[in-house]
Amino acid sequence: MATDSNDTQAPVWEIRSSGIHNQGVFAACSIKKGQDILQYFGERITHEEADRRGLEREARLAGSDEGQVYLFTLDDKWVLDGNEENNPARLINHSCEPNCEAIIYGEGEEAEIWLTAKRKLKAGEELSFDYGFDLESYEGHPCRCGSKICVGYIVGEDYRPKLKKLLKKKNAANGKEKMNGRAAEKDEKSKAKGKGNDEAGKGKEKSKDKEKGKGGKSGKRK
Repeated sequence: MATDSNDTQAPVWEIRSSGIHNQGVFAACSIKKGQDILQYFGERITHEEADRRGLEREARLAGSDEGQVYLFTLDDKWVLDGNEENNPARLINHSCEPNCEAIIYGEGEEAEIWLTAKRKLKAGEELSFDYGFDLESYEGHPCRCGSKICVGYIVGEDYRPKLKKLLKKKNAANGKEKMNGRAAEKDEKSKAKGKGNDEAGKGKEKSKDKEKGKGGKSGKRK
Protein backbone atom coordinates (compact mmCIF):
# COMPACT_ATOMS: atom_id res chain seq x y z
CA MET A 1 0.00 0.00 0.00
CA ALA A 2 1.24 3.46 -0.87
CA THR A 3 2.17 5.92 1.87
CA ASP A 4 1.50 9.65 1.66
CA SER A 5 4.82 11.50 1.33
CA ASN A 6 3.58 13.95 4.00
CA ASP A 7 3.80 11.21 6.65
CA THR A 8 7.47 10.33 6.17
CA GLN A 9 9.24 13.25 4.50
CA ALA A 10 8.91 16.79 3.21
CA PRO A 11 6.00 17.12 0.75
CA VAL A 12 6.91 16.45 -2.87
CA TRP A 13 4.05 18.70 -4.00
CA GLU A 14 2.79 22.22 -3.29
CA ILE A 15 -0.31 24.24 -4.10
CA ARG A 16 0.08 27.35 -6.29
CA SER A 17 -1.88 29.47 -8.72
CA SER A 18 -2.41 27.63 -11.99
CA GLY A 19 -2.47 28.83 -15.57
CA ILE A 20 -4.99 26.09 -16.32
CA HIS A 21 -7.61 26.86 -13.71
CA ASN A 22 -7.50 28.75 -10.43
CA GLN A 23 -5.21 26.74 -8.14
CA GLY A 24 -3.19 23.67 -9.04
CA VAL A 25 -0.77 21.18 -7.51
CA PHE A 26 2.90 21.39 -8.52
CA ALA A 27 5.93 19.18 -8.03
CA ALA A 28 8.05 20.65 -5.22
CA CYS A 29 11.04 18.54 -6.24
CA SER A 30 12.02 15.94 -8.80
CA ILE A 31 9.59 13.00 -8.81
CA LYS A 32 10.36 9.55 -10.18
CA LYS A 33 8.20 7.77 -12.73
CA GLY A 34 5.74 5.50 -10.94
CA GLN A 35 6.04 7.34 -7.62
CA ASP A 36 2.82 7.74 -5.62
CA ILE A 37 2.42 11.48 -5.00
CA LEU A 38 -0.73 12.04 -2.97
CA GLN A 39 -3.93 10.26 -2.07
CA TYR A 40 -7.38 11.31 -3.23
CA PHE A 41 -9.47 11.54 -0.06
CA GLY A 42 -13.22 11.80 0.17
CA GLU A 43 -16.49 10.56 1.55
CA ARG A 44 -17.50 7.11 0.30
CA ILE A 45 -21.01 7.32 -1.18
CA THR A 46 -23.22 5.27 -3.52
CA HIS A 47 -23.56 5.99 -7.23
CA GLU A 48 -27.16 7.13 -6.69
CA GLU A 49 -26.04 9.68 -4.09
CA ALA A 50 -23.16 10.73 -6.35
CA ASP A 51 -25.61 11.44 -9.20
CA ARG A 52 -27.81 13.48 -6.87
CA ARG A 53 -24.90 15.55 -5.53
CA GLY A 54 -23.41 16.03 -8.97
CA LEU A 55 -26.63 17.42 -10.45
CA GLU A 56 -27.21 19.65 -7.41
CA ARG A 57 -23.70 21.13 -7.62
CA GLU A 58 -23.86 21.72 -11.36
CA ALA A 59 -27.17 23.56 -10.97
CA ARG A 60 -25.86 25.63 -8.03
CA LEU A 61 -22.52 26.54 -9.60
CA ALA A 62 -23.66 26.93 -13.21
CA GLY A 63 -21.86 29.83 -14.89
CA SER A 64 -19.24 30.16 -12.15
CA ASP A 65 -15.53 29.43 -12.48
CA GLU A 66 -15.48 27.10 -9.49
CA GLY A 67 -14.64 23.43 -9.70
CA GLN A 68 -17.89 21.53 -9.88
CA VAL A 69 -17.05 17.84 -9.94
CA TYR A 70 -14.96 16.07 -7.33
CA LEU A 71 -16.68 12.71 -7.65
CA PHE A 72 -14.26 9.84 -8.27
CA THR A 73 -15.51 6.34 -9.07
CA LEU A 74 -13.98 3.58 -6.95
CA ASP A 75 -15.95 0.61 -8.29
CA ASP A 76 -19.47 -0.41 -9.32
CA LYS A 77 -20.74 0.24 -5.80
CA TRP A 78 -18.82 3.20 -4.39
CA VAL A 79 -17.79 6.73 -5.37
CA LEU A 80 -15.50 9.09 -3.46
CA ASP A 81 -16.81 12.63 -3.02
CA GLY A 82 -13.58 14.60 -2.78
CA ASN A 83 -15.21 17.97 -2.11
CA GLU A 84 -13.35 18.32 1.19
CA GLU A 85 -10.72 20.74 2.47
CA ASN A 86 -8.47 17.86 3.58
CA ASN A 87 -8.28 16.59 0.00
CA PRO A 88 -5.63 18.68 -1.81
CA ALA A 89 -5.68 16.17 -4.69
CA ARG A 90 -9.01 17.71 -5.74
CA LEU A 91 -7.00 20.73 -6.97
CA ILE A 92 -5.06 18.71 -9.55
CA ASN A 93 -6.23 19.93 -12.93
CA HIS A 94 -7.16 17.95 -16.01
CA SER A 95 -4.89 17.73 -19.05
CA CYS A 96 -5.31 16.10 -22.45
CA GLU A 97 -1.64 15.10 -22.08
CA PRO A 98 -1.39 14.30 -18.33
CA ASN A 99 1.81 13.57 -16.41
CA CYS A 100 0.01 11.64 -13.65
CA GLU A 101 -2.60 8.90 -13.47
CA ALA A 102 -5.07 7.75 -10.84
CA ILE A 103 -4.44 4.25 -9.50
CA ILE A 104 -6.81 2.34 -7.22
CA TYR A 105 -5.15 0.21 -4.55
CA GLY A 106 -7.18 -2.47 -2.75
CA GLU A 107 -10.84 -3.42 -3.12
CA GLY A 108 -14.18 -2.70 -1.48
CA GLU A 109 -13.96 -0.87 1.84
CA GLU A 110 -10.15 -0.89 1.67
CA ALA A 111 -9.90 0.74 -1.76
CA GLU A 112 -7.84 3.93 -2.04
CA ILE A 113 -7.11 6.27 -4.95
CA TRP A 114 -3.59 7.61 -5.44
CA LEU A 115 -2.19 10.02 -8.01
CA THR A 116 1.01 8.53 -9.49
CA ALA A 117 3.63 10.00 -11.81
CA LYS A 118 3.38 8.65 -15.39
CA ARG A 119 6.89 9.90 -16.13
CA LYS A 120 9.76 11.65 -14.39
CA LEU A 121 8.68 15.11 -13.23
CA LYS A 122 10.83 18.18 -12.70
CA ALA A 123 10.43 20.55 -9.79
CA GLY A 124 7.89 23.23 -10.70
CA GLU A 125 5.86 21.13 -13.13
CA GLU A 126 2.12 21.27 -12.61
CA LEU A 127 0.58 17.88 -11.89
CA SER A 128 -2.31 16.80 -14.08
CA PHE A 129 -4.36 13.73 -14.89
CA ASP A 130 -7.15 12.68 -17.23
CA TYR A 131 -10.52 13.29 -15.56
CA GLY A 132 -12.10 10.69 -17.83
CA PHE A 133 -15.35 12.64 -18.39
CA ASP A 134 -17.75 11.30 -21.01
CA LEU A 135 -19.40 13.45 -23.70
CA GLU A 136 -22.47 14.34 -21.65
CA SER A 137 -22.54 18.13 -21.17
CA TYR A 138 -18.99 18.40 -22.57
CA GLU A 139 -19.61 21.99 -23.71
CA GLY A 140 -19.90 23.00 -20.06
CA HIS A 141 -16.33 21.83 -19.36
CA PRO A 142 -13.86 23.74 -21.57
CA CYS A 143 -10.24 22.60 -21.31
CA ARG A 144 -7.38 25.09 -20.92
CA CYS A 145 -4.53 22.60 -20.49
CA GLY A 146 -2.57 24.14 -23.39
CA SER A 147 -1.39 20.78 -24.76
CA LYS A 148 -0.73 20.50 -28.50
CA ILE A 149 -3.22 17.63 -28.59
CA CYS A 150 -5.88 19.43 -26.53
CA VAL A 151 -9.38 18.85 -27.92
CA GLY A 152 -10.78 21.97 -26.27
CA TYR A 153 -12.99 20.19 -23.75
CA ILE A 154 -12.45 18.07 -20.64
CA VAL A 155 -13.25 14.55 -21.83
CA GLY A 156 -11.54 11.22 -21.28
CA GLU A 157 -9.04 9.88 -23.81
CA ASP A 158 -11.44 7.15 -24.92
CA TYR A 159 -14.06 9.75 -25.89
CA ARG A 160 -11.79 12.16 -27.78
CA PRO A 161 -11.96 10.48 -31.23
CA LYS A 162 -15.76 10.70 -31.12
CA LEU A 163 -15.61 14.29 -29.87
CA LYS A 164 -13.29 15.28 -32.73
CA LYS A 165 -15.77 13.87 -35.26
CA LEU A 166 -18.62 15.64 -33.49
CA LEU A 167 -16.77 18.97 -33.49
CA LYS A 168 -15.74 18.56 -37.13
CA LYS A 169 -19.36 17.95 -38.12
CA LYS A 170 -20.51 20.89 -36.01
CA ASN A 171 -17.87 23.23 -37.48
CA ALA A 172 -18.79 22.13 -41.01
CA ALA A 173 -22.44 22.93 -40.31
CA ASN A 174 -21.50 26.33 -38.86
CA GLY A 175 -19.25 27.02 -41.86
CA LYS A 176 -22.06 26.17 -44.27
CA GLU A 177 -24.41 28.42 -42.33
CA LYS A 178 -21.90 31.29 -42.51
CA MET A 179 -21.43 30.75 -46.26
CA ASN A 180 -25.18 30.82 -46.79
CA GLY A 181 -25.35 33.99 -44.70
CA ARG A 182 -22.60 35.65 -46.74
CA ALA A 183 -24.29 34.58 -49.99
CA ALA A 184 -27.60 36.04 -48.82
CA GLU A 185 -25.88 39.25 -47.77
CA LYS A 186 -24.13 39.48 -51.16
CA ASP A 187 -27.45 38.86 -52.93
CA GLU A 188 -29.10 41.63 -50.90
CA LYS A 189 -26.28 44.03 -51.75
CA SER A 190 -26.56 43.07 -55.42
CA LYS A 191 -30.30 43.71 -55.36
CA ALA A 192 -29.78 47.04 -53.61
CA LYS A 193 -27.15 48.02 -56.18
CA GLY A 194 -29.46 47.03 -59.02
CA LYS A 195 -32.27 49.04 -57.49
CA GLY A 196 -29.92 51.99 -57.16
CA ASN A 197 -28.95 51.74 -60.84
CA ASP A 198 -32.62 51.61 -61.84
CA GLU A 199 -33.35 54.71 -59.77
CA ALA A 200 -30.34 56.46 -61.29
CA GLY A 201 -31.55 55.55 -64.78
CA LYS A 202 -35.02 56.89 -64.09
CA GLY A 203 -33.47 60.06 -62.74
CA LYS A 204 -31.49 60.59 -65.94
CA GLU A 205 -34.59 60.07 -68.08
CA LYS A 206 -36.51 62.62 -66.03
CA SER A 207 -33.60 65.06 -66.35
CA LYS A 208 -33.59 64.69 -70.15
CA ASP A 209 -37.35 65.20 -70.33
CA LYS A 210 -37.03 68.32 -68.22
CA GLU A 211 -34.32 69.72 -70.46
CA LYS A 212 -36.53 69.11 -73.48
CA GLY A 213 -39.33 70.97 -71.77
CA LYS A 214 -37.09 73.96 -71.11
CA GLY A 215 -36.03 74.06 -74.77
CA GLY A 216 -39.68 74.12 -75.92
CA LYS A 217 -40.58 77.02 -73.65
CA SER A 218 -37.54 78.94 -74.81
CA GLY A 219 -38.59 78.41 -78.39
CA LYS A 220 -42.03 79.76 -77.67
CA ARG A 221 -40.60 82.89 -76.14
CA LYS A 222 -38.68 83.58 -79.27
